[in-house]
Amino acid sequence: MPLYFFRISHGRYAGASDHGTEFASRDEAWHEMTRICADLLRSVSRNLKPDAEWRMELLDEARKPVFRIRLVAESVG
Repeated sequence: MPLYFFRISHGRYAGASDHGTEFASRDEAWHEMTRICADLLRSVSRNLKPDAEWRMELLDEARKPVFRIRLVAESVG
């Protein structure tokens, strides 16, 4: 099974995981990523500053991004 790693760009859990996780398919990896992201978003959104971005990525075995979820706070006025 393919090995994947998670990387978070900002905040308390920033950085890439050292230990990979095996998933049977890209769909399974995406599902787990969205589940983890949903668990984190409550605290992330409370601490996000204006004009900042939080990003979570799923990396393949070569540590290249496969999926990316971004939360962007933009000031528009």
